[in-house]
Amino acid sequence: MNMNFNNPYQSYSNQNIWEGIKNSFKQGSHLTKLIYINLSVYLLILVLRILTLLTKSNLEDLVTNLLMVPADPANIITQPWSVFTYMFLHTDFLHILMNMLWFFWFGKIFLTYLDQKKLLSVYLIGGLTGAAVYIFAYNLFPALQDVKHISYALGASASVMAVVFAVVSYAPNHNIHLMFLGPVKIKFVALFFIVTDLLYLSENVNIGGHIAHLGGAFYGWLFISQLRKGKDISGGFNSIMDSFFNLFRREKKMKVSYKNTRNMTDEQYNKSKQVNQDELNRILEKIAKSGYDSLSKTEKEILFKSSNQNK
Repeated sequence: MNMNFNNPYQSYSNQNIWEGIKNSFKQGSHLTKLIYINLSVYLLILVLRILTLLTKSNLEDLVTNLLMVPADPANIITQPWSVFTYMFLHTDFLHILMNMLWFFWFGKIFLTYLDQKKLLSVYLIGGLTGAAVYIFAYNLFPALQDVKHISYALGASASVMAVVFAVVSYAPNHNIHLMFLGPVKIKFVALFFIVTDLLYLSENVNIGGHIAHLGGAFYGWLFISQLRKGKDISGGFNSIMDSFFNLFRREKKMKVSYKNTRNMTDEQYNKSKQVNQDELNRILEKIAKSGYDSLSKTEKEILFKSSNQNK
């Protein structure tokens, strides 16, 4: 008697889960995609760790060394990609858990005020700034120069700090609800981060990592301070990234849709567009002063529709 223990429903369920993950990645925001990339790299490291144990090889060390950013410029020359890859690399569960939680919370707030392209650029350039400050510190301060040839940085902390401080600089009085504390303005959360990093620096605990955090935080603040002056300092970087991603996109046929504007003159259309923008600006100013919870139901709907149009 041949007995088949394969469960077709289980196979179908697994297929649905995988399809759900793929669709979530394709259709999700940049926030979702960045989190997925971080999780994917972490899972890769776990698989390599298991293979390392089974085969007694050094697969895990080999890959992590290629993805971490070294403090020694001589080593960076041999792996220049590491200034990007390090910000997606985690080898410890608590490390990636805390980074992704903070990134998710503050990333959602970021997208309440600003668009997805800015979130991506702040994450990436904040990470690059963190790496630059990290490398600079190890080659400038005498106390660190002796260990620079064996020092490496990894993790999304600098990128996350850039997003956190961009949000804090844009809307410092935005309230978040913390367990046991209740509503807290995010500027106090940012102050806690900075004080913690400075304390760790004074105690010589993970000096390089905390220096990178401060570098990311600085970029987040700088980006918003320049944006308030009408200057998007990530513009050139965004153009380069758009050109890079366009290499992998299939050309789509242009579709033209006609809405209620087809019967409007150019003057009427531009006037309507300006009125909508003025209303959106007023809502954003209200959030900055009094927080998201102060909005009326109608104002929240306007903000939600505007956010969807920016995706």
